[in-house]
Amino acid sequence: MKRNKLVYAILLFLSITLCVQSCQNENSINYKRYYVNGKGLYEKHCQGCHGADGEGLGTLYPPLTDSNYLKLNRNKLAFMIKNGQNEEIRINNIVFQGQMPGNNSLPDIDVAQIIVLVASVKKTPYTMTIKIF
Repeated sequence: MKRNKLVYAILLFLSITLCVQSCQNENSINYKRYYVNGKGLYEKHCQGCHGADGEGLGTLYPPLTDSNYLKLNRNKLAFMIKNGQNEEIRINNIVFQGQMPGNNSLPDIDVAQIIVLVASVKKTPYTMTIKIF
């Protein structure tokens, strides 16, 4: 009899734990959705110049792995993606002077999804990786 109570108690505990862990708030779900959609949009519209991992291309196209630059210019990212970039920028003491064409046909939601992905990129000493939730 005690053994049955122990088994039921363990099953109840596991059930409650699974229920609590499976519950996610709406913001977390939306973030993950934006991130996944942003990856496909990045591959289609950005990867050709900025690289598969956001590493850039020498001094021609800037990397998207410098979190300091992205944080300082976060309020400009949507404008840059939609309208392009003509100004000289400096990332990791490298000057980039090329012109980035705009993607003004992208809907605002697509731009937001690309920004979520790009803002989630981080650079490690060995390689650039995508943050796991």
